[in-house]
Amino acid sequence: MSQDDLKGRLDSESRRLFLQCSTALAGMVALGGGSYILNPKGAWAADPIKVGIATDLTGAIGYAGIPNLNVAKMVVEEINAAGGLIGRPIKLFAEDTASNEQLAVTRVRKLVTQDKVDVVFGGITSSMRNAIKDTIVNRGKTLYIYPQLYEGLECTKYLYCTGPTPAQQCDTFIPWLIKNGGKKFFLPSADYVWPHELNKYARKVIEKSGGEVVDEVYFPVDHNEYSAVVSKIMSSGTNVVFNTTIPPGTPVFFKQLHEAGFQKKGGRLACVYYDENALNITPAIEIEGLASCLDYFKAVNDAYGNKLQEKYTRLYGTKNLFTAGSASTGMWRGINLWAEAVKAAKSVKRDDVATALDHAKLADGPGGPCEVVPGTWHLRMPMYIAVAKNGKYEIVEKSSGLVDPRECVKT
Repeated sequence: MSQDDLKGRLDSESRRLFLQCSTALAGMVALGGGSYILNPKGAWAADPIKVGIATDLTGAIGYAGIPNLNVAKMVVEEINAAGGLIGRPIKLFAEDTASNEQLAVTRVRKLVTQDKVDVVFGGITSSMRNAIKDTIVNRGKTLYIYPQLYEGLECTKYLYCTGPTPAQQCDTFIPWLIKNGGKKFFLPSADYVWPHELNKYARKVIEKSGGEVVDEVYFPVDHNEYSAVVSKIMSSGTNVVFNTTIPPGTPVFFKQLHEAGFQKKGGRLACVYYDENALNITPAIEIEGLASCLDYFKAVNDAYGNKLQEKYTRLYGTKNLFTAGSASTGMWRGINLWAEAVKAAKSVKRDDVATALDHAKLADGPGGPCEVVPGTWHLRMPMYIAVAKNGKYEIVEKSSGLVDPRECVKT
């Protein structure tokens, strides 16, 4: 997507929201270039704080990036409506990383060097994070908050991870899968950093829990012929398919596995990023019984999450949902934690905000509270296991408290 196309999309969306919510958005002034300010009280006495959003609005991962931007707009509008931060409004700059790492570097460089944002939020895949983090953190000397669940091992100063880690997703989930699926695991995977590293962690937990890994195979992201691996799954007595393939390949794989009768023979699908948005890309019958482990599902039915869902749906509809696997919860937490840190530091300078962010916490949020674990750049958060039934999730287990990320800790 070109800059003109992106500007047009954002301007069009801003006009639509203005018409839908004219009272709440009466102070919004379109600024062009993919940026906007909500100014409910008239003229501001100070220059805006600049927030950059770099996420996939187009390409294979666009279904996850669009709600990222929606959440960012919603939270920024709320902060500005409440008077901004330290007496200053927030001005939001958005760039489409287009599911393309090479293009993303150029667009993130624009955020940092031309727009001179004070913080960058975004990135869906780990390959995207790895592609853009140097441009932001090292070359750009800018704070970076990554909102997505990921494979762990990211211990870069000034880079905060606000999504779940392998320990938070696997340590309880895999024993549950063994109890509610079986001991023989097959690990079909996309061939990039997240599946490779997550599978290393998952394998250790599987074996420690008394299970075994039948096989671990890797495919290009857009691979669409899985007959050989499906045949091996069916002939090996696999109980649990622990999937880390990603779209566009995943729907094809799940369809072929379903047609082979995997679930009918008692097999269990598992996928730790599969949220309500992902349910929409796969026919319900093909993923019946799929289990996932995330920091939030709509089925949690918590009061705070329900309010967020209601507002988000009113603003953006139901095509691109507010979900955890799409990093909506990580984006929501990230911006709100950063805002608390800015208020505590009374500054937007990177070192000042990072010092405050190291101890930031939120008393409530979608799924429950969260807090930064000092010195680790990661969060404690609640976790939930859910199972897909008739195209919707049902919660089958929840953590008793905040789950530790177990990252960047000296042992």
